[in-house]
This record gives sequence, C-alpha cells and structure tokens, in this order.
Amino acid sequence: MRNLILFLAIIVVATSHNTMAQTKEANPADVSTIDGIMKAVYDVISGESGKARDWDRFRSLFHKDARLIPSGKNPRTGVIATTVLSPEDYIKRSEPFLLKEGFFEREIARHTDVYGNIVQIFSTYESRHTLADKTPFARGINSFQLYNDGKRWWILTIFWEAESSEHPIPKQFLRSKG
Repeated sequence: MRNLILFLAIIVVATSHNTMAQTKEANPADVSTIDGIMKAVYDVISGESGKARDWDRFRSLFHKDARLIPSGKNPRTGVIATTVLSPEDYIKRSEPFLLKEGFFEREIARHTDVYGNIVQIFSTYESRHTLADKTPFARGINSFQLYNDGKRWWILTIFWEAESSEHPIPKQFLRSKG
C-alpha cells in the first residue's frame, strides 16, 4: 500500500510539472484569433543571431499535449521519417541553431479549413537567416491544427515538411485561400 501511494504521488508531481510548464498566461492578442496565433508563432521563433527567443511566449501558444513534427528525407540515409517533439523538445533542439544562425520565418500563403472549434491550416513559409537576405534558404509547408476552447486558440500540432527538388511546393499552396 505504501508503494502504491508513493507511486501515485510521483505520477501527480510528474504530470503537474508538465501541465504547469505550458500554462503561462498568453497575451490575448496572440490567442484570441486565428490570425493572432499564426502571427505570434512565426514572430516568436524569428530573430537575429544572438537574440534570445521569448520561450515563455512560445510555450503559451501551445496546448499542454501539443506536438511539433518535422518530416522529410534524411540526406545521409535517404530514409523518409518524422520526429515527434513536445514544445520543450523543440526549444532544446532549435535554440542553439536559432541563436547561432539567425532565423526569420514568414508565412507567404495560407489555406484554412474551419469546422466548429477546430482548424486545419496549411501555412506555406519562407526561412531566411537575416531580414536582408534576398532569397530564402528554405521553404515548405507547416500544417497547423488549432483548437478553440471557447476562451482562446491553442496550437495542438505543427507538422511540417521543407520543400525539396522531389517535392516542390504546388502552385495552389503559394496563394492564400480560406
């Protein structure tokens, strides 16, 4: 019985930390509209090299069970795969690159489908190391799944693939719709 109580106490502490880690109060301008949350997510990851990102703001955009999922072909192995990350995993994985290289990602087109409190968005993006870069070093599509709980919008998933010679961005995703 004592072991069961100890086990349950550990579970409560472990899961409450995960929930608390992503419950910072969001700026209402960031989460009250679809446009607001989309602008906020691109804004918070973008910045010059050496500029720390506002990771508390980043966390505030995501549902506690959210996932970020990069996908594509590994250039060394040729294997097509995905990696499932929590917002915390994304921060740990991307922060060194963002600080070293500089990174500006902007949305160039959007396709939005809405049903009730759920939204699916194909957001075509361009990435640059500086705002002065004339051409992007990468483009691709971020697939967002959003949820509105009646009070605000939450990001549940961002699933993305970078453009490649094998998979150029189709013309219909270079124009906004919806």
